[in-house]
Amino acid sequence: MQYAKIPGLEQEVSRICLGTMTFGSPVAEADAVKLIAYAKEEHGINFIDTANMYEGYNRFAGSAGGVAEEIVGRAVHGRRAEFVLATKVGMKVGQAPEDEGTSPKAIAAQLRRSLQRMGTDYVDIYYLHCYDASTPPQEIVRAIAKELKAGTIRAWGVSNYTAPQLQALLDAANEENVPAPALCQPQLNLLNQEALRALLPLCAKAGIGVVPYQVLQGGILTGKYHKGAAAPAGSRLAEKPEWVKPLTDDVYKTLAACEQAAQQEGISMTQYALRWALRQQGVVSALIGVKRASQIDEAAYAVAP
Repeated sequence: MQYAKIPGLEQEVSRICLGTMTFGSPVAEADAVKLIAYAKEEHGINFIDTANMYEGYNRFAGSAGGVAEEIVGRAVHGRRAEFVLATKVGMKVGQAPEDEGTSPKAIAAQLRRSLQRMGTDYVDIYYLHCYDASTPPQEIVRAIAKELKAGTIRAWGVSNYTAPQLQALLDAANEENVPAPALCQPQLNLLNQEALRALLPLCAKAGIGVVPYQVLQGGILTGKYHKGAAAPAGSRLAEKPEWVKPLTDDVYKTLAACEQAAQQEGISMTQYALRWALRQQGVVSALIGVKRASQIDEAAYAVAP
C-alpha cells in the first residue's frame, strides 16, 4: 500500500480510503467489522471515512443516522491509534436546530455525538459535509478552531463544496488565524470531471489535499453494467437505483472507451478508474465503498507499490 501525508496529522494515510456509507444495510454490522479488519491487516488500509448521517440503504432525509459510526467504533475498539478516522457534520439528522448545518451549536453537538458513537475522544479529520448558507464562514471557522484547540479534532476538511464556497471559507480562516482545511472531498471520476475545472486548482494553490468520492460512480466504472442487459443481482443499480447515475448512451460510450484503455494496460476497469482518480492534481487518497473483501483486494492492487 502507498501512503500520503495530510497537513496537521502525524500519521500518514493509505491512498485507498474505506467508505462506510452502506454499513448497516446492505452490509451487516458483523460483515462491516470484518471488512475494516481485513482492509487493515491484509492491505494496510488505515483511512476510514464515515459520517454522522450514514446508516446504509435505510437512510431517508432527516433520519437519525449514526449506524455507520457505531460500527466503525466497534471495529477499531482496542486499536484506535492504528486508524485515521474521518467523519462529517452538516446533513440533517433530526428536527432540532443543531441537527442540521454547520453552525457552532451544530458542530459542538454533532461532534460529541460522533465521538460517543465511535468510542473515541478525538477524530483525525472532521469534514463539513455540505455548504451551509445560513452560517457565516467566520462563525464556522471559529467553531472549528475551538475543537482543534480542545484536541477533539486533529484536522478538518470540506465535502461537496464548490470553489467559491471553499474560497470564502479560506478567507475566513485567514482572517480568524485558523488553520486552513487539510482536505477537500469532491465527487470526481471519469464520468464526472467538473472538480478539475476550478476546485482542484484552488486546493493545489491552498495546499489542501483531495480525497475524491464516487471514484467508481456508484459501481458504473467497474464494468459490471452493459447496455440492454439487466443489472447484476446484488449491484447498487439492482438494489438502490436512485443512488446510481442514469446510464445514457453517452455513459455507455465512455464506458466502452475506458474498458478498451483498461484492457490495453492489462488491468480491470475498477483499477483503471482508481488509477485515473489518484493521478489527478492534489489527490492523496481515493474513497471507495465495498461489500466484499474481493473488492478491497482489487482496489488495493491498483495502488500496490
